[in-house]
Amino acid sequence: MTEAPENSPRTAPRNRAAARPAAVAACLLLLVSVWLFVFPVREAHGERLAFETAAVCAPGDRGGECLRTVEARIRAAVPVRDTVRTPRYWLHLTEADGTASRTRLHGRLEETPSARAGGPVEVTYWRGQIRYVEFPAGAGREYTTAKPGSGERFFFMAGSLVGALGLASAWGWYWWARHSHVSPRANPWQLGVPVVGALGLGAVGAVAPWTADGPGEALLVIALGVPPVLAGCAVTALVLWRRERAGDTIAVTPRVPDGERVVAGRVWGDVPYAVEGAEHLVVGPGYLASTVDPTGAAYRRAVPDTLVPRRVRPPYWTDREGAGYRGKEWVLECEDGGVRVLLLTDKGDMPWVLGALRSRRGAAGAAREPREGGRGAGAA
Repeated sequence: MTEAPENSPRTAPRNRAAARPAAVAACLLLLVSVWLFVFPVREAHGERLAFETAAVCAPGDRGGECLRTVEARIRAAVPVRDTVRTPRYWLHLTEADGTASRTRLHGRLEETPSARAGGPVEVTYWRGQIRYVEFPAGAGREYTTAKPGSGERFFFMAGSLVGALGLASAWGWYWWARHSHVSPRANPWQLGVPVVGALGLGAVGAVAPWTADGPGEALLVIALGVPPVLAGCAVTALVLWRRERAGDTIAVTPRVPDGERVVAGRVWGDVPYAVEGAEHLVVGPGYLASTVDPTGAAYRRAVPDTLVPRRVRPPYWTDREGAGYRGKEWVLECEDGGVRVLLLTDKGDMPWVLGALRSRRGAAGAAREPREGGRGAGAA
């Protein structure tokens, strides 16, 4: 006996329940992304430009907007010991006028031989903070952790990733609310492909600030990454669309178990062996049962001979509210005395379930190739 899918694309309802949390997530994530770009990124970028264009202070000028350089001596150099893996160290300084100060630099202390107690240095202030240190004897300039614009790239990266998640959630909101009737699948490609594309653009946006000089160039890098991502999504969507046109029925080769084994699985339907909380199946030669015991030793509910398998297919979101599909399961549609019964188990365990039914019912339990149009049975 063969049957058309009970939830065909023409009859599947819209999943508005899934649209609501997606809408909330989209609004929050997009607002956070916009805030990151408008405030932290813009502020850090403006501060970096102001620092790079700042003039050297005139003698005696202690204004904050110019670069003021003073001579100092190192009192001590101490590595920073905290949970941050990036190596840093403190320079404790005594300036020419006797002022004690300190600043933090990137790198390992042992790799900077000039950073020794008593060594002379020149430190440059800008807006009240030491921004870089000049070491003698050609050791060069080392910027401190207070270098302006140091957080610009991190804020841009965070904004890109959060924005990508927001776009993915926005598409999920739109899809579940308006077009989820097109496919009853719990994980439709119409939802998955755009989400992966948005995350791909987010990854491009996370890398962009490290390959560009400023947000403008980083946005150009993202724009250059859009065509490849769209092309990849288009090819993937075409392949999945053609595959879906062949139907939802999955051909599975049964495997008769040598002995009893316990696999993850559930039974849904108005039958005595569909026990709430029973998330394991015991399969064996000519035997199938559901149980709440992970070991399968107790609390078994045997599946009777009246259970007739019809076909194997992907999970539908309409199968059961709150099913929590992980994308690794298949569903075996069955019938027991006119009652619709669904058996859910992992893809790798479905052959054992079919094998247990086949060994019980004989050759009639073998999985068959789907007929044209996707209306054939995956198991009979």
